[in-house]
Amino acid sequence: MLHRLWLSFFLAAFAAALYQWLWLDNAGIFQQLVQATFDMSALTVELAIGLIGTLAFWLGMMKLAEASGLVDKLALAVTPLFTRLMPELPKGHPAIGSMTMNLSANMLGLDNAATPLGLKAMQDLQQLNPHKHTASNAQILFLVLNTSSVTLFPITIFLYRAQQGAADPTSVFIPILIATSCSTLAGLLAVSLVQRINLLQRTVLLYLGGFVALLLAFIGYFSTLGADELQRQSSLTGNLLIFSAIIGFLLLAHWRKVNVYEQFIEGAKQGFEVAITIIPYLLAMLVAIGVLRASGALDGLIWLLREGVAALGMDTRFADALPTAIMKPFSGSGARAMMLETMHSHGVDSFAAYLASVIQGSTETTFYVLAVYFGAVGIRHTRHAIACGLTADLAGIIAAIAVGYWFFA
Repeated sequence: MLHRLWLSFFLAAFAAALYQWLWLDNAGIFQQLVQATFDMSALTVELAIGLIGTLAFWLGMMKLAEASGLVDKLALAVTPLFTRLMPELPKGHPAIGSMTMNLSANMLGLDNAATPLGLKAMQDLQQLNPHKHTASNAQILFLVLNTSSVTLFPITIFLYRAQQGAADPTSVFIPILIATSCSTLAGLLAVSLVQRINLLQRTVLLYLGGFVALLLAFIGYFSTLGADELQRQSSLTGNLLIFSAIIGFLLLAHWRKVNVYEQFIEGAKQGFEVAITIIPYLLAMLVAIGVLRASGALDGLIWLLREGVAALGMDTRFADALPTAIMKPFSGSGARAMMLETMHSHGVDSFAAYLASVIQGSTETTFYVLAVYFGAVGIRHTRHAIACGLTADLAGIIAAIAVGYWFFA
């Protein structure tokens, strides 16, 4: 599906360019398309260089968390919840640790680092699957939780905002947290309805109740603040939590007699490899979206969406961020490229760029994760995985738009 989507971008750009040349007498349109390929190629290298350092640092931190036993403790802590949401999962099964590592990487916003961990979790779950070509209930729930996973520290989004010159790169922290929490809850509810999972069990209610209470506490506190103080407190909270997590990883590893320097270096080496690996994918999507924008096709789509929203009597400012929302279920790199293109076109501190960042952090990429994770274990029949994943995506995008107006309008 992704290859058709990528090809369609170039074909749509070419068709729009022909229209501008033949009907609007814009003889320079093809020069603009070629220039867009150069500009986006240069932007890819710039972003990739910055991403190397960030990925290396946070994979080093993850290595410390693993070496210190923190991951094992987290797996133990969530075992009661997983065994009730996934009745076929035995206590102490390796899949619990694998899923915990994957969800932890997603919480840190390390979507590329989370992929190999998610593949390991899916392989562990496949060992319990009696029908090897059909997704099991546990695999579907894990995939939906993965695609809608709460992003506690969206590090890469902060990095991209910083690279584009944002005055406060972390100001989107709390909005992303709220939007992605709504996505996760919606995904869990959708799967529970289909699989008839009893969410009223005492253990499940305790976990979910604590999660919802924490989310409501955040919302309740920030709802009492004015616009300027809201953004200031959001930035302060985000930076405090991020640096506190770094100090926590270091101190815990040191206390457990781990050589923090050597273990960090070992994990950081993986970050360099991951960053280099994604360059071709980022390049492909940025160039495709760049020519789509230069041809006028993307602006035409946004205009249609804006007119449709205006006809309903609604505020139309969010329409400029919709390309990121439309792309998100199909391609993480494509949505990321849409977000970056929005920052580049409208300004990194514009409302559209803020909203695109929140949408980017609200969910994962349903079709990509489904294709990679299920494909890795040979599953052909995905059952209700797509419907539940898209339900989570829709909830996250709607929440992102609502919270974007709340914080940044």
